[in-house]
Amino acid sequence: MLIALQDITFEFGSRVILEDSSWHIEPGDRVGLIGLNGTGKSTLLRIINGEYSISKGSVNKSKNLTIGFFNQDLLSFETEESILTVGMMAFGKALELEKDIERITKELEESQTDELLHEFSDKLHEFEALDGYNMKHKTAQVLEGLGFTTADLDRPYNQFSGGWRMRVLLARLILQQPDVLMLDEPTNHLDLPSIEWLERYLIGYNGAVIIVSHDRYFLDRMVNKIVEVYQQQLHHYAGSYADYEVEKELRREMQQRAYDNQQDYIRQQERFIERFKAKASKAAQAQSIAKRLDKLDRVEQVDNGPSKIRINFSVDKTPGKILCTLNNISKSFGPISILKNTSAEINRGDKIALIGANGKGKSTLLRIIFGMEPMEGERVPGHNVVTSFYAQHQLESLDLNCEILDELKNFGSGRTELELRQLLGCFLFTGDDVFKKIKILSGGEKARVALAKTIISQANFLMLDEPTNHLDMNSVQMLIDALNKYDGSLVLVSHDRYFVSQTANKIWEIVDGEIKEFKGTYTEWEEWKKRMATNAPAAATTKLSQSNNNAETKKESQSQSAAANATKGAINKDVQRELQKQQKQFSQVEGQVASLKERKSNLEASLGTPEIYNDKNRFAQVENEYQDVLKYLERANQQYEQLFEKIMQLEANLTS
Repeated sequence: MLIALQDITFEFGSRVILEDSSWHIEPGDRVGLIGLNGTGKSTLLRIINGEYSISKGSVNKSKNLTIGFFNQDLLSFETEESILTVGMMAFGKALELEKDIERITKELEESQTDELLHEFSDKLHEFEALDGYNMKHKTAQVLEGLGFTTADLDRPYNQFSGGWRMRVLLARLILQQPDVLMLDEPTNHLDLPSIEWLERYLIGYNGAVIIVSHDRYFLDRMVNKIVEVYQQQLHHYAGSYADYEVEKELRREMQQRAYDNQQDYIRQQERFIERFKAKASKAAQAQSIAKRLDKLDRVEQVDNGPSKIRINFSVDKTPGKILCTLNNISKSFGPISILKNTSAEINRGDKIALIGANGKGKSTLLRIIFGMEPMEGERVPGHNVVTSFYAQHQLESLDLNCEILDELKNFGSGRTELELRQLLGCFLFTGDDVFKKIKILSGGEKARVALAKTIISQANFLMLDEPTNHLDMNSVQMLIDALNKYDGSLVLVSHDRYFVSQTANKIWEIVDGEIKEFKGTYTEWEEWKKRMATNAPAAATTKLSQSNNNAETKKESQSQSAAANATKGAINKDVQRELQKQQKQFSQVEGQVASLKERKSNLEASLGTPEIYNDKNRFAQVENEYQDVLKYLERANQQYEQLFEKIMQLEANLTS
């Protein structure tokens, strides 16, 4: 065990953040730490890091444990050194040894004493053990994986923007290889290729990893455990974020069922007490039941979390079939060419996601479509198109002296104050928060106000540049639901793959200055890219073989055909044997599934009886057994589906 949090309580003044909560972090854990904004996720990381002291409980760490913590506070770091040098700071001991070796080398030029030679040998051995000869290569590899070019490596750190600086500091942190790596919203500063590289890197990471993120795709691919901070408690779940959602719903259903059954039991007993408490022959029994009810361990009613408020866009007018046409568009910034003589068309009903690495021109293209970016070529707007643009620079249009609620009222959407307050609640402005002045809001809060204004506009064409930044998962889901009901069209830029996969029906990628369109969802686009990558080597081999002498190619083809016919019978026999083997396993698994389903039904019936709640130990035993059966049933169902697909494939091979 690396870290053990045992029954900890932490308070900010009179506000309790965590109460009697426990968490054991093991080697190999990849944990997604989740919860609503303000519930204490970052606070918990700082408790683990030793920055905050708890008021109760204990935090125990293994001897010589190293912890790396990636968070916004790192931006206070300043230096004029190159980003390669900053990244190599991860190898502090190796860098010290390198300086020592250089010093000893100079001293040996003047005097080759045995003492110096022994020291030189020892230093070289230690330097090699620390893999010091590869530290520059490793640092460059990680930095380039996070989106930097080879030319960037020698540029000073202080020449980069905040987002790129965070990438440098992330590179330095993961190169340190701490026993526990804690990452607070790491994907906020990364584009899609960099996120995918980070996923590949972390999957093979030897230490424990704790991730705070609102990126569902990232969590699903990265974590094997979920810890949810909810109602001052830590709730533990095994598996990915998708597994957590299923398991949480099951827990809610079981708790609700247990609550309902117990309430029925309590009502029955209370009716008995009320009816017979004044009857001499039954008074003692009624009193005994009343005492038993007082001692009853009450099941809490299910808390369904924050209420889900549905926000609908209203479209003022219907546009023509074509919203915007781009003809032979070119755009450059000095010597850097972004777009080269490219054309595209946006039709009514299109929901387009612009994806790709930073620097490819996604935001520039968005501004060109909006008509606010000069370029070469022709932009033809459609008929009756009413456009609303959300981007970080839109924050400048907010009235700093206005209150948040008045800012939305003055926008002229025609919505009532109640509707506006409900919308602001989705964007984390609750209660008296709506009366805050815009000028005192943080950058993230201003961004949420600007996004709320975009949602209540009556535009039939939306352009959204990173709309999910600064939103928690519930708010992102609210935005997804709203956009899926939106009757208009949209073009969006986002690095949140879950958001893109749930909203876009077309993908635009800028490749070599051209807009490449894929008609389909993000998931379909990903699958298509994988197929293309897999088929590319085969296509290259085919092209090479076609360049050979036609006679030799024909002869080889005939030879292969003859060999195929000769072995076809043998192959069919092998397939038949494998099919019989899989069918036998399928029958066994089918029986296991039936048995598990029957056991699940029996346990549910047990949990449905009021008497079980009188025995706390018995209830816990049955509930644990029920959870185990659910896990075994899920595994059995997965195996059942895999075997079924394999059998279908084998049967197809036999008939082909």
